[in-house]
Parts: sequence; structure tokens; C-alpha cells
Amino acid sequence: MLLTADYGGRVATYGDPLDTDRLRTELADADSLWHELIVVPETDSTNADLAEAARAGAPGGVVLVADHQLAGRGRLGRTWTAPAGSSIAMSVLLRPEREPADWTWLPLLAGLAVADSLRAVGGVPAALKWPNDVLVEGAKISGILAERVDSPSGATCVLGMGINVHLTAEQLPVPTATSLAVLRPGESFVRAEIVSTVLAALALLYHRWEDGRDKQLIGEYERRCATLGRQVRVHRPDGSTVEGKAVGVDAQGRLRVRTAGQVVVFAAGDVTHLR
Repeated sequence: MLLTADYGGRVATYGDPLDTDRLRTELADADSLWHELIVVPETDSTNADLAEAARAGAPGGVVLVADHQLAGRGRLGRTWTAPAGSSIAMSVLLRPEREPADWTWLPLLAGLAVADSLRAVGGVPAALKWPNDVLVEGAKISGILAERVDSPSGATCVLGMGINVHLTAEQLPVPTATSLAVLRPGESFVRAEIVSTVLAALALLYHRWEDGRDKQLIGEYERRCATLGRQVRVHRPDGSTVEGKAVGVDAQGRLRVRTAGQVVVFAAGDVTHLR
């Protein structure tokens, strides 16, 4: 079965429909964290859908995957779209038992899970740009959005992950983006395999985080983070910028930057790698 999509006047054909039965089987065998899998052909935003489900009382462990996301949301209010069947658009609903102040680690764990999974499945040298963009050879292949959602039964976290799989160079939204198809032309990739690998990796990291093994997670994140050791410019939410050398992340996953003889810590911001 082939999936054909008409996108911006171009017709693209992908022989990689999402195999729902395979996903359910692999997730059931892999980990008990994921209790429900929902696969839809199309939606505006998987994060918005799960946020609505969370407010209605949905339990933790729900996974939503869309074959086509029409209005995906990124950090700082950015939006993005991709041809049907060309990417992975999924969100997960979590109800952590740790204090919300510790939840700053959740998007970093998602980035780490995606990076390690792309290395394992795609054979690409994926790395992280703080806090959670996934890069390959300096170009962005995946983005992650974490949102806290309050519900009658307590606070929840919705983690959204987008991964460029079958996008051609012409279909990439910006010159600084990439995809598995661009990086490994001629190779075939199965989105269901990538989804199940990412979810299995994220479940393992999430359990370690809930168990309080933060120091180990800091070391693993720092080994994958291409931001560290580089000169960077941090764009703060208030519009100001700071330049310095990224030297590490702290116990809350915040970026540590040495500038003007002192180390400044950033909980949020857009980072530019300087050459």
C-alpha cells in the first residue's frame, strides 16, 4: 500500500504507512509506561489534542501519532507543517510523580531519546542543541515541545516530538533543516520502527528520572549535547542576548554559560552556535 499526498502543488508518494498493529505489539512488549496508542490519519496538532484529553482527565501513558499534522507547534510559538506521510508527529501524555519544578528535565529526556534512537535506527550522528533540538551535521532533524497542562486530577506534561523522515531537500521548511532521506539517500526507513524505538528509549529515561538518577542523566545528556564547549549566543525570552562559552547543564537541566568571568544559568532561551 502506498500513501500519496498532494502538498503545495507537488505530489509525493511514500511506501511507509504507519503500521498501527506493529506499533501496538511493540509497545505492549517493550514497557508498561505506554497504556494507550492512538494513531490518526490527520490532525491540527497532536500536542493540542493530548492537552485537551489531559484536561478531560486522560491518564498518563497515552501516545498520539498523526500521519499528517496540519498545524504543528514548536517552541516560542513557531509553527511547522510537512507533507502527509513524510514525518513523525507524535505526542505523549505524562503524569509525573516528581515535583513540577523538576519537570524541566522532561523535554531534555525526549531530545536524548530521539537522538539515541536516530543513531540506532537511522545510522546518523545525531546530537543535541540545548535544550532539545536534535541536529545531524549541524542541521535540525527533530524538534520537541513540552507543555504543562493543568487538569482536575493534577498537573500533566504533554511532550510533542517531530522527526523529519522522508522529506526531500526541496520539501524542507528552512535551509538549516534536514531529514533521514536527505542524509541517507536511497535507504528506506520505517516510521513505525522509529516511533517504537523512541518511545522505548524515552520510557527507560523517564523511569530513571522518576527514580531520581539525575546525576547519571546529566552525564548522558552532556555527552550528546553539541552546544557544550562552544561559543554561543543565548536569546532570552525578554529579547536580550548573552554571549559566552557553554560549559554544562545543572541539576535542573539549565544551560551554564561562562561570560565576563562568571557563569550564568539559563532556564529558557534560544541558542545560536557561534563559529
